[in-house]
Amino acid sequence: MTPILADPMLPRLYRLQRVHQEIPHTFTLELAPEDGEAIPPFHLGQFNMLSVFGVGEIPLSISGNPAKPQHLVHTIRAVGSVSRALQRFKKGEVLGVRGPFGSHWPLEQATGKDLIIAAGGLGLAPLRSVMYQVIAERARYGKVIMLYGTRTPADILYRRELERWRGHLDLEVSVTVDRAPDDWRGSVGVVTRLIARASFDPARAMAFVCGPEIMMRFTASSLTACGVAEDQIYLSLERNMKCALGFCGHCQYREYFVCRDGPIFPYGSIRELLREEEI
Repeated sequence: MTPILADPMLPRLYRLQRVHQEIPHTFTLELAPEDGEAIPPFHLGQFNMLSVFGVGEIPLSISGNPAKPQHLVHTIRAVGSVSRALQRFKKGEVLGVRGPFGSHWPLEQATGKDLIIAAGGLGLAPLRSVMYQVIAERARYGKVIMLYGTRTPADILYRRELERWRGHLDLEVSVTVDRAPDDWRGSVGVVTRLIARASFDPARAMAFVCGPEIMMRFTASSLTACGVAEDQIYLSLERNMKCALGFCGHCQYREYFVCRDGPIFPYGSIRELLREEEI
């Protein structure tokens, strides 16, 4: 459950400790509370609202290691006014943080099961915390399969960590790209092609999927075609979130509020939403 805040609409001040450029236009911020108090614990897959005062506020999934709570970690792509302003932040500058909010990846239900973690592009960020936790508690799970796709080799996020994860003998890590130069020796194609090559028991498998909505739609469809039950496939959405509490209604879809009932949803509950373009 999300911790109870004194006022969930009031940002808490955080100071920037470190900026790391991941790939072009994508960077990771490490933050610490200005008041020196502890960072609220988060569940895997939850998000925060980060605000640049005088510019605006955006939702961002938490991408840090839950076993290292000293810093709050977010990986961000500079695509709008707030994210571009965050990209210009320097060490020591202050911003506002609300959260954590939302539902989480049901990793506790994956004990004893094969686990498929499928990510596309920046969708790897909300799943990085899952990988940290899975590796720390590896004996709890059956086969662990990470499938990651991105546009080109230059767009591969967390490259060093992917290489390190691939080095674990009890993990299966596959990376594919849409387009590649002549010197690329890896897989070329969409993530769904990797599913057919992966070895897992669909009758005892659970899948976590995050990426562009079209990627999630086809990945979930491919998993069900392989025999994975719909109620064992979970997706992460960030569509139209504004207030994070379901007050404004901006992210409402039928009976769901993406911010309040998500961002993590079972595939069956949002299957039809994924067929509709964003408003």
